[in-house]
Amino acid sequence: MKGQIQKALSGFYYVAHKNKLYQTRGRGNFRKKGEKIYVGDWVEFESENEREGMILSIYPRNNSLIRPAVANITLGVVVMSVVEPAFSSNLLDRFLVTLEFANIRPLIVLTKLDLVEDDTVFQAWKKIYETIGYHVILTTEDDTELAELKEEFHEELVVFMGQSGAGKSTLLNRLNIHLDLSTGEISESLGRGKHTTRHVELHEVAKGLVADTPGFSAIEFLEIEKTDLPKQFPEFVARENECKFRECSHTHEPHCAIKQAVETGEIAKERYDNYLQFLSEIENKRPVYSKNKRKSSE
Repeated sequence: MKGQIQKALSGFYYVAHKNKLYQTRGRGNFRKKGEKIYVGDWVEFESENEREGMILSIYPRNNSLIRPAVANITLGVVVMSVVEPAFSSNLLDRFLVTLEFANIRPLIVLTKLDLVEDDTVFQAWKKIYETIGYHVILTTEDDTELAELKEEFHEELVVFMGQSGAGKSTLLNRLNIHLDLSTGEISESLGRGKHTTRHVELHEVAKGLVADTPGFSAIEFLEIEKTDLPKQFPEFVARENECKFRECSHTHEPHCAIKQAVETGEIAKERYDNYLQFLSEIENKRPVYSKNKRKSSE
């Protein structure tokens, strides 16, 4: 039988097939081969009843994220707070780069707008990202914006990601009152939220499947190479053919269209500054070696 994994918990995988959920385990050879099973995976499995099943194989993935461990994602909702915790364009761009690299369509949601007296700054941020081509939704405690958000979920596999304490679980509870996901308080000493989501699970929301996932205060670019990074900024890609050099890094080269666009204000300086920081992190990251690679070299 073919089904999709909708929850992974305590070594069990819950597979959806023809409106039923089967509790299964993975075959031992998955571990031997180093293959990991992700929520969102399409799998071949066998089961005589809904409590005792076995996953036989995993179908090829369209994409996947390691953190959170979800596969075959079609929409990534980046939830950022404007206050409590404070808005960070750097963190937002980290999430966007991660989604772009995984070929996942991003959607930006800014929360807690009702907690600021003047939203001029955030309207400006909204314009910056919409000019790039991203869809941005500003939300308050009023549910009037939720209809716009729900329209994006139809037949999508959606991952929620963003700041800890930005209100991801709260937002999902508002989208589907039957979820009753636990929410955390903001840690005043840390200035960020406590992690409340303990496992990854797909929930039915607005005719789509949504994974509620933990928020992170930092993202490392472990798989992205420095030549890949410029391709994850859509406004760079739109102008890259105007650069003098084909593999322009947009840092020190003369006649760089991206640097010129930053000077004229066509590209936001904050975005370019974040790009430079990300590039530096990638150039200085330590190489990652697997156990198999180490053994083969010994």
